[in-house]
Amino acid sequence: MLKLNSDESFNFELLRLLSHTTYGGADISECLIAAEEIIPGDFESWYAVWNRRAERILSQADSLSDPVSIRDAMFRASTYSRAADFFLHSNWEDPRLVSLWKRQAECFDKAIAHLDGTAYRKIVPAKGFDIPIIVFLAGRKGEDETKKRPTILMSNGFEGSMEEMYHMHGAAALERGYNVVVYDGPGQPTVRRDQGLGFIHNWEAVVSPILDYLETLPSVDMSKIGLIGYSMGGYLAARAAAFEHRIAAVFQIDGLYDFTQTPIFSNEHGLSRFGSGNDIEGTKAILNNPKVPAGLRWALGHGLWAFKVQTRAEFLEKARRFSLVGVVEKIQCKVFVGDGEDDMFFKGQPQLMASALGDKATLVTLTAEDGAGEHCHFGAARYTNHVMYKWFEEEVVKALENSAKS
Repeated sequence: MLKLNSDESFNFELLRLLSHTTYGGADISECLIAAEEIIPGDFESWYAVWNRRAERILSQADSLSDPVSIRDAMFRASTYSRAADFFLHSNWEDPRLVSLWKRQAECFDKAIAHLDGTAYRKIVPAKGFDIPIIVFLAGRKGEDETKKRPTILMSNGFEGSMEEMYHMHGAAALERGYNVVVYDGPGQPTVRRDQGLGFIHNWEAVVSPILDYLETLPSVDMSKIGLIGYSMGGYLAARAAAFEHRIAAVFQIDGLYDFTQTPIFSNEHGLSRFGSGNDIEGTKAILNNPKVPAGLRWALGHGLWAFKVQTRAEFLEKARRFSLVGVVEKIQCKVFVGDGEDDMFFKGQPQLMASALGDKATLVTLTAEDGAGEHCHFGAARYTNHVMYKWFEEEVVKALENSAKS
């Protein structure tokens, strides 16, 4: 595939941002101009270029008058604000972590106010924390919102946001007549900032309260609940399904069985090459060493922030809990186990997951020939959503309807 940046991590993240164009979260030339301007491996350059993109769109906001233009512009400004934040997390005190996130949320809210259907934010209380969610109801505003519909819950993973999930899989689900609920849990961007909470491995503590809330909505068919987990969210979704049996189907995009057994933590090229030191200064030295590949500096810096720990040893200790060994047997629902043919992060994990699940798993390998071979199938949103939701329609929606008729 054509390279957008000579730095491997920057190239991947640029493809990810370019993927937002499919469902209205970015524009092609804006992304390509940014790619041309960014200095490879330079986190401040990455911030400056994407911040400038967002500010340029916002400088034109006063000239926008029709709802479609406002929606499109605000979605793009939101995406580029999130992009500007992406590589900054190694400095927890950086004020941009707060200001950029506030701006992306404000822009996103202005955008969803101009969607054809109803969309709103809500806080769902959980045990010891609150869960921010965004609800998108299928159909147009003013239509019958008591019609029960299949509903897809979706969360991101290690670093992504609930707002990103709208552009990756949410808009596609709405087009197919499904309600959508996106959310952030502990460790994910909004909860980490607003509540100061790092990741927890027992993700059912996040999903179950959301399902309790959905039971109060007349438009939700509780027998047809799908749960999407994106990247590391594949573990989170499967873990939740092991203990929460109101879920009819899980989508692992992609299959993740044991987090610390991925290339991210490998001894040769991953974080384990630096050892599992318990010294803060040694960890800071890695983060500030420009000779360390940008992807590893980011993975360590963001991982410490997201898990709310100070050292490599603490990070590894907490990350080890993100394993489905001894848990996967409790999953009762059907599981779509996604597999990117050229996935550089989770290679081999989908096969382990499918083997552990047995006949509950549908292992689906998406290939480079269809443009879908990358991690999370970035760049192939239309095709990926077609494959995912066709499976859900056949395995859950139609299967339940046929069962009710017989």
